[in-house]
Amino acid sequence: MKIIIQKFGGTSVRDEQSRLSALNHVQRAVREGYKVVVVVSAMGRKGDPYSTDTLLALTGGGESMLTRRETDLLLSTGELISSLVFSNMLKENGLQSTALTGGQAGIVTDHDHMNAKIIEMNCARLLKELETNDVIVVAGFQGTSKFGEVTTLGRGGSDTSAAALGAAVQAEFIDIFTDVNGIMTADPRIVQHARPLSIVTYTEVCNMAYQGAKVIHPRAVEIAMQAKVPLRIRSTYSEETGTLVTSASDEHHGFDMHDRPVTGIAHVTDITRIRVQTTDQSRIFQLMAAEGISVDFINISEDRVTYTVTDENANRAQQKLIDNGYEPIMEPDCAKVSVVGAGMTGVPGVTSKIVTALSEKDINIMQSADSYTTIWVLVKEDQMPAAVNALHDTFLLQNNKSTNQQAE
Repeated sequence: MKIIIQKFGGTSVRDEQSRLSALNHVQRAVREGYKVVVVVSAMGRKGDPYSTDTLLALTGGGESMLTRRETDLLLSTGELISSLVFSNMLKENGLQSTALTGGQAGIVTDHDHMNAKIIEMNCARLLKELETNDVIVVAGFQGTSKFGEVTTLGRGGSDTSAAALGAAVQAEFIDIFTDVNGIMTADPRIVQHARPLSIVTYTEVCNMAYQGAKVIHPRAVEIAMQAKVPLRIRSTYSEETGTLVTSASDEHHGFDMHDRPVTGIAHVTDITRIRVQTTDQSRIFQLMAAEGISVDFINISEDRVTYTVTDENANRAQQKLIDNGYEPIMEPDCAKVSVVGAGMTGVPGVTSKIVTALSEKDINIMQSADSYTTIWVLVKEDQMPAAVNALHDTFLLQNNKSTNQQAE
């Protein structure tokens, strides 16, 4: 049987009208001969009756007395309600449907409550149900541990559920439906001329997601990439196919990644840069690890360590260093701007264009780093919008044809 995965986020199932739009996509897939596995998030966002944040607020939010195990039980109910409401709508519209929890669908996790990792997929029941149903609606964001406990998968959990199920059943596609029509060349709230991308590589999407783009969780992309299952990022409210995410080696009617050295510009705000005078560099990172603080943008010299942390962790990082005899120089209100593109590998002049574009706008580059497919620069946060726009103009607005090339 041909199986397609369709994941609908919270805004796609928040109300009757949104669910009708989602229903149209399911009906179309069934008409095209697919068996459909639908993965749903909890309905809506903060303030909506059954959203994750609303459920947490019922027990005091951050002041809750629930254990992590009990919190997982609470959190999982949002997706359960969503799956049953949507399955009922499918039945009302003539489709054979049944709802399953994440565990019933075959998602087996470790026992790290509230941030569980998938350790096994056992989809025998799911495949059996597809023999007699057009659609299986799976509660996203959750699984069951080997001890039989309900667990949740942490941030981006429904994306991860969809990707894991798609990989396990060898789906034709994994469609991630959101409220935007695909992946954009930059955040449209920052760049007025940002455009949707018709095709990107798994690596590019991972890098963009890790660097601030919020369309899909990078863990989901990595799962799909390993299984070589194509992803499509689509709008619930449009029939367009959105952005295809696939391998750079796949052929799509002449598309060549090297025709487009830069794919998109991403950004992350609320960053603090820390500089510490020391000749024992490893000690600094041991202290951060002991405090549970993730570090980024690392630069090491003979007598100094420079790195970044989130503004949220800056005070704890500073205090930890002071308590151990260091005198850190703290620079808050920074932003990381990332230039992402699989086609930049081995292409000369990319860094030169970045430096020139920012210099012409009087934007100071505080720090930089690069990999095969991404170049990062650190700037002050108030200069971030200008930096993103300058880089977008330099690399993307001059390349209309290659950026918008269609994967037919």
